[in-house]
Amino acid sequence: MADGRARLEVLDWRRRVREAYDAVRTESHVTLAHSIWSRRRDELFATHPASPLTPEARKSFRSLPVAPYDPDYRFEVEVRPAEPYRMEVPTGTDGVVPFDRIGLVELPGLGSLDVWWLATYGGGLFLPLRDGLAGRPGGTFGGGRYVLDTVKGADLGGSDAGAKLVVDLNFAYNPSCAYDAAWACPLAPGGNMVTAEVPVGELMPQQD
Repeated sequence: MADGRARLEVLDWRRRVREAYDAVRTESHVTLAHSIWSRRRDELFATHPASPLTPEARKSFRSLPVAPYDPDYRFEVEVRPAEPYRMEVPTGTDGVVPFDRIGLVELPGLGSLDVWWLATYGGGLFLPLRDGLAGRPGGTFGGGRYVLDTVKGADLGGSDAGAKLVVDLNFAYNPSCAYDAAWACPLAPGGNMVTAEVPVGELMPQQD
C-alpha cells in the first residue's frame, strides 16, 4: 500500500511538472516564463510529498539555486542525423533503462549534444548536459543536468513537426539524485559533455 501511494505521488509530481512546462511554452516573454518555471520548482521541492529533498533538507529549504535568465543560451536547433547507438543505463530502482540515440543538436559556441529516445513503452525525448562548470564549487552538478526529459514533462517545445527543438539551457535542472542519492538518475554520457562553461539554469545544490 505504501509503495502504491509513493507511485501515485510521483505521478502527481509529473502532472505538476507538465503543467509548469505548459505555462512555459505558452508564455511569450522568456524571462517571465523562466520565472514561472523557477517558482513552480521551488513550490514542488518545498511542499510536494515526492520532493527529492530529504526531510531534513526540506526543513531549511528556501529556494533552488537558479541563475538569472540569459537569452544567449536559448537555441532553436535542428535535430541532425547521428549514427544509431543504444545506451543501457543500470539503475537501482528501474532495472536497466535503454536509450537510443536518434540525432544530435549543434549549439553555437558550445558544441554538440546527443539526442536520446527512451526505448521503453511510451518513449520520450531525453537531452542531458554536462558542462565545464560541472563539479566545481559554485558551478553545476558533477553528474550533469537535464535540459529535456519529456517522459517526465520537461518539454520546451519545437517546430517543423519535431525536426527542430527549443533547447534553452536556462531551464537546465539537476536530476533528483543531486539532492538525495537514494534516487537513481541517468547521467550525461560522453556525447552530452561540453568543455564550455554554461553558467545558467539550476546550479550546484548547496551543501550544509
